[in-house]
Order: sequence, then structure tokens, then C-alpha cells
Amino acid sequence: MRRIQGDGFVPQEGNSPSGNDNTTIKVILAQPRGFCAGVVRAIEIVERALEKYGLPVYVRHEIVHNKWVVDALKARGALFVEELSEVPPNGITVFSAHGVAKKVEAEAAERELHVLNATCPLVSKVHAQGRHYVRQGRTVVLIGHVGHPEVEGTLGQIPGKVLLVQSEEDVAALDLPEDAPLAYITQTTLSVDDTRGIIAALNRRFRDVVGPGTEDICYATQNRQTALRKLAKLVDVIFVVGAKNSSNSNRLREIGLDAGTPTYLIANGEEIRPEWLDGVTTVGITAGASAPEVMVMDAINALGRIALVDVTTLPGEEEQMDFRVPVELLDVQASSKIGKDGSLGHPSPAEIDGR
Repeated sequence: MRRIQGDGFVPQEGNSPSGNDNTTIKVILAQPRGFCAGVVRAIEIVERALEKYGLPVYVRHEIVHNKWVVDALKARGALFVEELSEVPPNGITVFSAHGVAKKVEAEAAERELHVLNATCPLVSKVHAQGRHYVRQGRTVVLIGHVGHPEVEGTLGQIPGKVLLVQSEEDVAALDLPEDAPLAYITQTTLSVDDTRGIIAALNRRFRDVVGPGTEDICYATQNRQTALRKLAKLVDVIFVVGAKNSSNSNRLREIGLDAGTPTYLIANGEEIRPEWLDGVTTVGITAGASAPEVMVMDAINALGRIALVDVTTLPGEEEQMDFRVPVELLDVQASSKIGKDGSLGHPSPAEIDGR
């Protein structure tokens, strides 16, 4: 029994469907999906640092929220630490794509660490916007999720008090006069749609509110959510490939559910349960901004072990954004195209099982 192929999908050998019927599942891939430019840049910074400086290269926290990416970089020799105290003096140190607080930067300087900053440029832009609003004498309101690394970094990048809100109820609870001059900034993994209600609540309650234009939001977040909404209208079930601690992946799952389509967040194909496919003829697959394409392929291969699959891609936004690595790494030839093809040079669980 063979699988029907589409969009250049090449099934792995030995992955024939286990059943005896000729059931075919149509698989529609969202476009865009997976890695964004900020994630590509962060991964490339670690790889180029390993190439230029050799071992060890230390990375503070997960470079991006994806275990597969972290494990792949560990396999190349990157050492992941939670605190800078774990890095020896003068050690090559990479800050993650989520950004860090000023006090972390100060600690690194104090300990004379050689820092390579992989903070996403769009996150750095939010930091700059917040500082600009403070200089204008405004109270800054950060729309984001408590405890998220990006939010922690942003709170620590802006001098003075920053008020964090997660909901319209939080806006109602703000202890400020209605004529207080306010400015809002947002966590980059939240889209225009995610923040619209909170921003409207701020404008209803306060008379002097400013914020960044819609062109300043994270393009990747908005594009992936827009693509998912289109996908949800065409499929019986959606699989979002991403990490459980990935904010944007979790939001994609929520959007699918809000659209009335059963939606599951999976790390890889091994997590797909056969009962999720009962009565299903069309499956949609997308991936969070930190999920590599190899894990999307792994999910497709997992489906192919259950039934024949016919794979197509939904027309969507073709992203062209590219962020430059730090100047000191420009002379290093990238050792692989892991950020571009998402394979990380790292086998998928299906490939490991087949060995």
C-alpha cells in the first residue's frame, strides 16, 4: 500500500499505513507556518558562534521555545544555563530570542562575559518604544502574559514602573485616574486580534492613550494566526506543531478551538492519537514560530502510518523577512541551513525509530 503524495512530500521508507483499508486522509498545510525570521537569526547566532569560537558556547535559557531545537544545538556543543553564574568569566554567552532585563546585561558586563545578543529585533523594538513613552512622561502598560520570558525581559528593560495587563478585567482594575497619560506596548507573540479588546478597554477608560501602529506588530504572529483561521474552515481537525511552553503555539491552538475545530498542540508525530482521527477525512497542520519543519514532516509521517495521505499547502503569505546576525559573526559561513530548512541536521523520532 502506498501513500498519495503532494507538494513535494516524500514519505519515509517503511512508513506504510498499518491498516488494511484504502482510507485516504487529506492533509492541508498552513502557509506560513514554523520558523520566523527572529528564530532563524537566534539559531544561526548559536551555530556561527560555535563555528567561530569553538566549544564551549553558553546559552542563557532556551534559545527559543522548542525542545527539538535546543537538543539539536546541544548536540552541536551548545551549553544551556539558567543563570549567568554558571558561565565562567569571559565565556561566550548568547542571550535568547526572548530578550533579557537590563540587570542581566549588567551582570554579564560585570563578569566580563563575551555576549552575543540573539534578542529578536522586533522584541528590541518594543523595548525601545517603551523607553520612548517613559521619556514622554507616560505610564507604560504592557499587554502580555505573566511569567513569559519576553515579558520579564521587557519589564526589566524599561525604567520606572510598567503595568502588566492580561485582560480587559486587568484594565478595569488599574489604579489610575482617567486623565493619566498612558502608552501601551505588547508582547510580540500577541497579534492585533489578541490585543484588540484590551486596547479598546484602555481607550474607553482613559482619555490620553497612545500606542504603536499596527505595522509595528510581529508579522509572524499575525500571519500564522490569519493562516490558521483560513485553515480551520477547511478541515475536520487541526494539529499545531509546537512546544507546550510556546506562547504563540498555544495561541494557535486556542484560535482553532475558538473557530469550532478540534485542535491539538503536539510536539511531534508521536503525540497524535488515532482516536483524534475517528471520522476525519481532512487534517490541517500548522506550526508555531519556533517549531522546525522537520517536526511537521514527522507529523505527516505519523498520519501516513495510519492511513494514506494526500498533502497540499494552503495558499498564503510568502514571508521574506530576514534579520542580520551580529556584525562580529558576519564573517562566519553558516555551518548549516538549519534555520532555513528547519531540519536542524537532527533526525526526527520517526527516523530514529527506523534505524
